[in-house]
Amino acid sequence: MRPSRGDIRSSGYSYFVTTQTYGRRSLFRVEKYARLMLEVLKHYNGTGYMLQAYVVMPDHLHVLLTPAEAIEKSVQLIKGGFSFRAKRELGMNGEIWQPGFTDHRIRDGEDWDRHLNYIKLNPVEARLVEDSALYEWMGFPCKEFPQGLKPISIETTNVRAEARTLHSSLATVENVHEAAKAAPFQSNDQSALQSKE
Repeated sequence: MRPSRGDIRSSGYSYFVTTQTYGRRSLFRVEKYARLMLEVLKHYNGTGYMLQAYVVMPDHLHVLLTPAEAIEKSVQLIKGGFSFRAKRELGMNGEIWQPGFTDHRIRDGEDWDRHLNYIKLNPVEARLVEDSALYEWMGFPCKEFPQGLKPISIETTNVRAEARTLHSSLATVENVHEAAKAAPFQSNDQSALQSKE
């Protein structure tokens, strides 16, 4: 049975999430806003989600995380938390975020590495820095491969196919045992028969 979209989007999976500022304004070019975004991301880490990696770009945000509940709740904490604090602490008015967000559920180790690398190279590709190590608004608090994902080196196995193979092997062994009981001194080995002649 295939899980429902709601089940898939619940906790236990890791996601690559992207969200944009309203009108694609370069809000995070301003240091105080970028710094506040980092504070918000770190504030909910360990309670609302497990933060694996992030990059705060001038007009958008990429995050790799594992939600504690649903992915929507995690994004609400990030966007809502930033909006609340930016209005209260920095006196911002008006819209801050585009409605919604995009998410991609991480499938396996290869997918995990591809998205970590994307986060790492995003500031370089955007020509903000020449070396990603120089970009201040990026971090990898927990780059470890999350439990529950398929490792890169292990092929996915078809449990039903393995069960059929095991069942066939057992049936073959039983047939051999039955044949041996019926004719215990006969050999099917042609080389053994030829050597006796």
